[in-house]
Amino acid sequence: MRLTGKVAIITGAGQGIGEAYAKRFAAEGAIVVVADINVEKGQAVAKALGGAHVFERIDVSSEDDTKRLAQTVFDRFGKIDVLLNNAAIFHGIDNFDTSFAYLKKIFDVNYFGTWLMCRAAFPHLAKSGGGSVINQSSAAAWLHPEYPILDDNLPSFHYSVTKAAINAMTHFMAGSVGKYNIRVNAIAPGPTMTEATKQGVPEAYLQYIIDQQMAIHRALQPEDVTGTAVWLASDDSSFVTGQCIPVDGGMVMLG
Repeated sequence: MRLTGKVAIITGAGQGIGEAYAKRFAAEGAIVVVADINVEKGQAVAKALGGAHVFERIDVSSEDDTKRLAQTVFDRFGKIDVLLNNAAIFHGIDNFDTSFAYLKKIFDVNYFGTWLMCRAAFPHLAKSGGGSVINQSSAAAWLHPEYPILDDNLPSFHYSVTKAAINAMTHFMAGSVGKYNIRVNAIAPGPTMTEATKQGVPEAYLQYIIDQQMAIHRALQPEDVTGTAVWLASDDSSFVTGQCIPVDGGMVMLG
């Protein structure tokens, strides 16, 4: 087991890729803090994991909440080794809402939520002797469909822009915290077969992506992403930082 004894906070771990991360990290020996805004789903995941794994409710868009979570975990376990920032608004996202208010809502969770969690966890990671921060990006940071311009309203490109911002933040943050033995990297999955993707992306378009835009012609499953996260959380990647790693079957590579 590659993560034995490591304490890992995983946000958005109540479903989808976050749940897959939680299950894989637990199987690799980590103590997992299942952090999610959905109490019912988050508690169910933590209960299924059993053992020392715990649930903590978190609204990543709240600075007070992120500070509380980081302090609670540090006080309980005496350290934080891994922060995996997976929480994001994607399920039910409205790609045709071009309003400034909606753009800010997506940024509050997807980008600022990630930054706030990093900010809250940083002193505890440093006190723990260092660790690994893993930010969830997306192939959408580079690739997205052409959004129509409706009623002269320029699209906000909200989800894609927040993920592009996370890539930049990952790069700059890695340069600042390396001296504390903290590594910061990002994972950029392609369209992954979660319930959110299945509900939000037409089946015909998903099949087109698989057949025409990916070098590996099969659907990307949540479990396909977890191995990269385990590697980045483990000591095997101790000299890797500032990287954004696409896990997308070659989608970004092919452009």
